[in-house]
Amino acid sequence: MTRKISRLAKSLWGHEQGATAIEYGLIAAFIALIIIGGVTLVGTDLSNVFNQVGNSV
Repeated sequence: MTRKISRLAKSLWGHEQGATAIEYGLIAAFIALIIIGGVTLVGTDLSNVFNQVGNSV
């Protein structure tokens, strides 16, 4: 009986680690999307500023 409980506990532990890895992967992907979006917006604005400065000079 204890062997069955031990196997069940090990099985559940393995599934929990897999779920945690997936959660961390989703969080990393979400953060990457936010960074890419922010860099894209700032990059466009920064490019416009440099163009205005270049045209003024």
